[in-house]
Amino acid sequence: MSIIQTIRDKAAWLVFGVIALSLLGFLLMDAFVGKSGRGIMAGNKSTIGSVNGNKIDYIEYQKKVQMVETQYQQSGYPMNEMMRQNVQDQVWNQFIEENVLKPEYEELGLSVTPKELDDILFGANPPQDLRQQFTNEQGVYDANAAKAALANLRSKKDNPMAQNLNDVYLPSLMEARLREKYSSLLGNTYYIPKWMAEKTTADNSQLAAVNYVAVPYSTVSDSAAEVKVTDSDIESFIAKHKEEYKQEASRSISYVAFSAAPSSADSIAIITTLNNLKPEFAAAADPAAFLVRNNTETPYFDGYVLKSKLQVPNADTIRNLPEGALFGPYLDAANVTIAKMISKRTLPDSVKCRHILINTQNIPDSIARKRIDSIELAIRGGADFAALAAKYSDDQGSKNKGGEYSFASQTIPTLAKEFGDAILYGNKGDKKVVKTSFGYHYIEVLDQKNFETAYKVAYLSRAITASVETENAASGAANQFAGESRTAKAFEDMVVKDKLTKLQASEIKPNDAMIQGLGSSRQLVRWINEAKIGDVSEPFNIEDKYVVALLSEINTEGTMSVAKARPQVEFIIRNQKKAEQIRKKIGTANTLDAIAAATQQTIKHSDSIRFSAPIIPNVGQEPKVIGAAFNKANQAKISAPIPGNAGVYVLKTENVSAVSDGGVNPDDQRKAKMQQMRQMSGFRAIDGLRKAATIKDERAKIL
Repeated sequence: MSIIQTIRDKAAWLVFGVIALSLLGFLLMDAFVGKSGRGIMAGNKSTIGSVNGNKIDYIEYQKKVQMVETQYQQSGYPMNEMMRQNVQDQVWNQFIEENVLKPEYEELGLSVTPKELDDILFGANPPQDLRQQFTNEQGVYDANAAKAALANLRSKKDNPMAQNLNDVYLPSLMEARLREKYSSLLGNTYYIPKWMAEKTTADNSQLAAVNYVAVPYSTVSDSAAEVKVTDSDIESFIAKHKEEYKQEASRSISYVAFSAAPSSADSIAIITTLNNLKPEFAAAADPAAFLVRNNTETPYFDGYVLKSKLQVPNADTIRNLPEGALFGPYLDAANVTIAKMISKRTLPDSVKCRHILINTQNIPDSIARKRIDSIELAIRGGADFAALAAKYSDDQGSKNKGGEYSFASQTIPTLAKEFGDAILYGNKGDKKVVKTSFGYHYIEVLDQKNFETAYKVAYLSRAITASVETENAASGAANQFAGESRTAKAFEDMVVKDKLTKLQASEIKPNDAMIQGLGSSRQLVRWINEAKIGDVSEPFNIEDKYVVALLSEINTEGTMSVAKARPQVEFIIRNQKKAEQIRKKIGTANTLDAIAAATQQTIKHSDSIRFSAPIIPNVGQEPKVIGAAFNKANQAKISAPIPGNAGVYVLKTENVSAVSDGGVNPDDQRKAKMQQMRQMSGFRAIDGLRKAATIKDERAKIL
């Protein structure tokens, strides 16, 4: 009901502020005391990096990280390690953008005036959170109410909510407006002339017909000496394409994992434990207390679930249980479960009701009771329910709607229990007074629809977890392996000797919290950052396994090494060398017939090469060949050999014609393209400034 939502909304600022202040205190303590000697006072620097020489403070960074994490948590997102790393990267990127954009703003004279800030907060397009909190019953944003609330908050100088407002919330709005201005300025510099749009439309409607000879690279053996790719070839290629083969700092490991997952014996032990509890569970008169006492993984739901909504393993069997009967143990995901049928009844899947609320938060209980009794008496005497609701009800969400609400059965458990029970378990036409934590309600059940059987079921469940013996066995095996594998050679020898599986994890970045194939493993990443090639780790407990790692590779930031680049560029260079061999085979042949004979290929024909198409029918993606097909010089004579993606091509264009453009309006296309470019301008500008910036990311040394 809206009164509940209203309380939540109005308290949101307070909750956020208290949480933010508490988290900040924890952060400050952690920063100065540190974990395992990593705190600032433990000897590390107070900065975690810099952008163009501007240092980024550790405390400020962590403060923003925690605030973003809190916002995500309040929105219902789980804050696991992967999510936490995403937040850290998000905040880091914000610091980078702020630092590269600030000089641009200053040079252009961009700023946000107090008047503009008022427009942001109280104008036609306010922030979404303010709009949600200060929209009135007519669905209109109440700017005056928002202005009064913020003014009141600003006046409380020592209030953590006020600090959050002034230090975080308002600056973020101003930063967003500055970025909007900057992007708008850049976007409006894009212009496409009409003649260019018309030419593009004409070019895209062209169709070429060609005869050609294609000599596949596969006609030259990979083992031929002439096409061997040396380290020198790769170095030369990388030197010409440095931007394409840049790499971030990263490291790679080999590792062996010793499983500590629950064994079959562990599963049997849990099943045995539950079987031993079955008699007591069956006899328990208070299932809720029994489940709490026996630490069930599935909390007791003291309500009914409709037949169509009972989506659990073995649902048909459970639905057919007599009241008081048990089923199980059975597997339910990672749990072993026993189900007990508590009771069954017929219930509707939707309810329509109306009510009048007299709130007890502002008046004494006795007065509220007298008012609701008077309202009940008046309605039973023939008074209009809707009129009384509009005049007396304290529920702002329904008082102007005759007090009416419609609820699906699955949402009723979210209401006050007394209210939900009255409308769900009562009968159509029931009228009664009910007291909840909000006050006294006079309720009438207007309608109930789609009745079906509903079930109240209790679930005694235990997670399938590893026993101490299983954990100790895995830990012992990992420690023994690590103790006997203190060098890279010993590591490899032990893998062979013990017939273990050696796995690889590559390109692990300094700030990673997750390792592909291993999961959340920030402690292992810290070891990787500090290790030397050939170092072997002590066992790390990661999820349900113990891992011993060998640092196998270090990639420094900059251009890829020959070994790292070879898998990516070797085939490119080999094809370039093959293209040269094919050119030599073609020699001085100057007709398609002569070239076909020299290369033992046939002359082929294509009459549907589109200028705007990315591929050639029956050929594939060959952009150089498409370009050559529309080269007027190739209509008079054959083209020079064209090294493509799959082979070398020689072609002669028979003719170039035009097909219908489908009635495309060049001016509409021009406007659409300009709009697209303008929308991308901000992103491209920031990307360009970022690439040109000198960025030092040293988070891994502290975090």
